Amino acid sequence: MRRVLTTALAVATLASVAVTAPAGAAEAAQPAETITWGACTDPALISAGAECGFLPVPLDYSRPRGEKIQLALSRVKHKTSEAQYQGVMLTNPGGPGGSGLLLATRGPRVPNHAGDAYDWVGFDPRGVGSSKPALSCIPNYMDYNRPNYVPTTRELEKTWLQRSKSYADACAEKNSRALLDNIKTTDTVKDMDGIRRALGAEQLNFYGYSYGTYLGQVYGTLFPQHVRRMVLDSTVDPRNVWYQANLNQDLAYDVNLNIWFGWVASHDDVYHLGKTQAAVKQVFDEQLKKLAAVPAGGYIGPDELLDVFNQASYYQLRWTLLGDALAKFVNKGDWQTMKGLFESFGGRGDDNSYAVYLAVQCTDVKWPQSWQQWKHDNWRTYQKAPYFTWQNAWFNGPCLFWPAKPGKPVKVDGKKVPSVLMIGETLDAATPYEGSLEVRSRFPGARLIGEPGGTSHAITPRGNACVDNRIADYLATGALPDRKPGRTADVECAPLPLPVPPPTPPAAAALSRVPA
Repeated sequence: MRRVLTTALAVATLASVAVTAPAGAAEAAQPAETITWGACTDPALISAGAECGFLPVPLDYSRPRGEKIQLALSRVKHKTSEAQYQGVMLTNPGGPGGSGLLLATRGPRVPNHAGDAYDWVGFDPRGVGSSKPALSCIPNYMDYNRPNYVPTTRELEKTWLQRSKSYADACAEKNSRALLDNIKTTDTVKDMDGIRRALGAEQLNFYGYSYGTYLGQVYGTLFPQHVRRMVLDSTVDPRNVWYQANLNQDLAYDVNLNIWFGWVASHDDVYHLGKTQAAVKQVFDEQLKKLAAVPAGGYIGPDELLDVFNQASYYQLRWTLLGDALAKFVNKGDWQTMKGLFESFGGRGDDNSYAVYLAVQCTDVKWPQSWQQWKHDNWRTYQKAPYFTWQNAWFNGPCLFWPAKPGKPVKVDGKKVPSVLMIGETLDAATPYEGSLEVRSRFPGARLIGEPGGTSHAITPRGNACVDNRIADYLATGALPDRKPGRTADVECAPLPLPVPPPTPPAAAALSRVPA
């Protein structure tokens, strides 16, 4: 769930939009709000003809008339006639902690102009990006010169525990306790319904990726009467939020990295890193050992290398970029390309998405508070998944010390949601496929497109006609495949073909073309 999209946004105030009063006594009890729309400053949003604005929402929904915070929004309006208009399409990119403003531009990616009939609305969830206030604790916490992830000594273990506590303490010191207490999934789901009301929509359409699928599940549970159509790409398993979900990811990440090793070996004529999966794996492991002793260029240690190549477990679209980077690193000593990738993927010097990630995950549900349990579970997982287990453990380490009271997760129940289209690749590591099957079982109106053998995460629509055309049909007409009996996909599509590297490795300029 750590996929993050970020963007910068500044808003010029130009106009106010009146709000249609919501139906229902519970909703009517909340004050009506307006969205102040104006110009966007992000080039992609400007190019798409988007407008940007802010919506005030209650900081604490138990006190709806109390302190307000500001959600940053973007909107690209429908391009069809009013007679063909299909309503608001609210979006979320995942995280938690991902900025969603750029998703307002996603409509044209849907084939056959099926996205044209919707107002595509992106937003930065509370605490994220351009929303006010935005969380930050220690901006350079995940930058260079960190201890080795794998705590092979008591000193390393102690150092990481101290670092984790220092981050949690900084979050308490630098941010509003009220915001830290009210940044759970349920708070964002209530914000989503506030956006619906502010836009004067009786029902929402929703397109969610990764953690965004969990927002969709909870929204459908709490506000089923306001769901029209919902697309969930790479679905979170609601049974495992969030401690077990991360342990499950560890195993799946390592599976996919080893698949990538095999792909690199199949292109040894390009990369020259070994002709078998085992040979490429050995080369990679040797780099980890060397970097533990002496970071390359003073920057790239084993942590940075693992952070970069975690992307191989997420997206096949990045495989050629990563193969080129590893080949240059091993065969030419080019650590500069690796440094560029680390900064491109990680957002060096900005911990906003990370702070929000923790603020949500650490308070959605109570995590085990015994370090001995964490230690036992992670070492046990490490025996099967040595690459990313401890990376992920320390990524979540501040939850041991988090300075806000945890809540209880909503029991996801989609019986009243009319229709959902789900997409899942069967080897998706960030949201293992079993989650898609589980959510399908809880939403009788859901249909699942499965992609057997696919290892990519949350990428639709991305040029797979079998998948994308079904998304287009659903958005255009509400059409869904027939539902099959049992715990299975309702239709299967082959994933996109494995990438083929060019005969000559791409130029360093490819860094500027990292797929989103």
